[in-house]
Amino acid sequence: MCLSTTSGLAQVATPDVLANDVPADSVTEAQLSGLAAVIAANRADIAKPSRQTIGPVIDQIAAEGEDAAAFLTAWEARELGQRESDGAIFKLDRQGDVYALFNPITGEPSGTAPRSDINEIKPNSGVRGLINSALVEFQLNAADPTIRAAALDSLERNSDASQLAPLRASLEQEEDPALLARKQRIERLLTIRFGETAQARVDAINDMGADLSLDLRAALNPITSTTTRAFKGAPTGNIARTLTPGQDIDQTQAYQLLIDAGLQPARLTAADLRRTLEDNISDGQVGGIPVFQLDDPDKRIAAYRALVAQGQAQAAATDADIADRLSGYSFAEIYADPDADVTTAAAMALKTIDMKVAAMQAADLGLDAISLASIYFLAAIGLAITFGVMGVINMAHGEFITMGAYTGYVVQLYITDYTASIIVALPLAFAITFIAGVAMERLVIRHLYKRPLETLLATFGISIALQQLFKNIFGTQARPLTSPSWLDGQWALNDVVSISYIRIAIFVLALIFLALFLYVMKKTRLGLEVRAVTQNPSMAASMGINPDRINMLTFGLGSGIAGIAGVAIGLFAKVTSELGSDYIVQSFMTVVVGGVGNIWGTLAGASLIGVLQKGIEFFNPSNTLAAQTYMILFIIIFIQFRPRGIIALKGRAAGD
Repeated sequence: MCLSTTSGLAQVATPDVLANDVPADSVTEAQLSGLAAVIAANRADIAKPSRQTIGPVIDQIAAEGEDAAAFLTAWEARELGQRESDGAIFKLDRQGDVYALFNPITGEPSGTAPRSDINEIKPNSGVRGLINSALVEFQLNAADPTIRAAALDSLERNSDASQLAPLRASLEQEEDPALLARKQRIERLLTIRFGETAQARVDAINDMGADLSLDLRAALNPITSTTTRAFKGAPTGNIARTLTPGQDIDQTQAYQLLIDAGLQPARLTAADLRRTLEDNISDGQVGGIPVFQLDDPDKRIAAYRALVAQGQAQAAATDADIADRLSGYSFAEIYADPDADVTTAAAMALKTIDMKVAAMQAADLGLDAISLASIYFLAAIGLAITFGVMGVINMAHGEFITMGAYTGYVVQLYITDYTASIIVALPLAFAITFIAGVAMERLVIRHLYKRPLETLLATFGISIALQQLFKNIFGTQARPLTSPSWLDGQWALNDVVSISYIRIAIFVLALIFLALFLYVMKKTRLGLEVRAVTQNPSMAASMGINPDRINMLTFGLGSGIAGIAGVAIGLFAKVTSELGSDYIVQSFMTVVVGGVGNIWGTLAGASLIGVLQKGIEFFNPSNTLAAQTYMILFIIIFIQFRPRGIIALKGRAAGD
């Protein structure tokens, strides 16, 4: 190939040539060496690459060492162009109507050229994949750890057998422990797929163990994939299992395999039979059988066979022939991988992984159930105080939850730091809902004690009024209550078990409130007075305790806790005027099932309902409404056998 001696050739000249003060216009192909010579010799293929033919050219370029990395990177990124006047190849930087030209090896400036004189080199995705594979070897040993990490990312997305050797060679030079661990893992995965020997692949499978990561399963599943094939005589290949027509495989499917393999003719369809007979009617007969007799299916088949024997019709199998034609053939599922030792090891590994995945799924389901139980407990703990201790059926409890959520939203309008806003919102929500609860108790509830039906109707009316008030103030659209950045994401044990940090925070918050409630009830004067009023209000009053004051504070405390629950729930649920109504039914069920008036009963009830709901959703994941329906039915049946709940309490709240 003749190379022009114009100044463009200097753009592919080696630094040695340029250092010898050879004039740019006197550089010839014979004077080029190294990478520059390879590029010059293959510039036509580089400018218009084809995936089928460019492989050897890329290999030649990659063999030139470190200088090749910059050229391959620019080529893969579509940053190269060829000048029409002399065919020289440059790295381009478009600047208006001209291109700034750079040496594709050294990156040194090489002047400019009009756009009309430059043809951009745009390799397709297939060629870019080959270039990227060649780049991996350089990237795996790059000095910059981010480049090495990017190379590993590329290997995880797309890899082939050619990358296994350079990956292994880079292990000894890797100094970063984290990158070394990734390289070792990827090397094992590539060995499973592309190992030189069956034993090497088996060893790699055994080294990975029962790893639950998706990439291991992605490497093992193709090995154990099977295809169903038909054989003349005994089956051959790496047999997964043999199939018996009529038992393991339908006879029609088995015969179709024979057709696909070219071992038997196609089946005779009713349409083909009718058309063939109609086309061969002669003198009122078809194949020697009178037409008037062709109403009989057996006569039609006989006529067809006669036509085949006479060469007037193409042979095909009737339904009656299939069973006979299957004899003499065998059917089997054949592994895609030809080596039995490898497929056996892969199948055993997948079986172990499946068992471990099942256990992890159960653990993940348990975490979801605990998370849901903590949400129900947090929503119900305030109701456990008002309903459980005071015996007041407060249908507006859900609206106190909504009030707390909207409090958090308003706080974030003025405090943009989400962590600080949550810290402010929690006590503020408690204060606002505490005051609202005290006002409701003083104005309405205290006039309706021991009148449960009137209390239910009154609080239900307050609930509707509060929902409308929220709509008038905040509108009907969902309002954002944003969690702090440190609550973003999830804690993942592996690819199966994970739980969001918000759910963990709610679980911790539920435990904190459990501890605070127990402390208040067991260690403070208020708790002592509440327990006294709960068990015997008349005796408590005779001891100097004011039952009205205790009822007011108790109702306010329950409402305040509902407000804090609203802030927590609003971090992951949409904040609307109906937020509280989504939890009021579950809150009542939690209190009733657990045992009225007992905090441990509320905890037990929340746990039971959380586990039950998640368990039902596991068996019917596409219909959560059905899961809630089944759960309510279960609760109804449960109450029939244990009307006082899991942990029954004696006293006023229990009806004594």
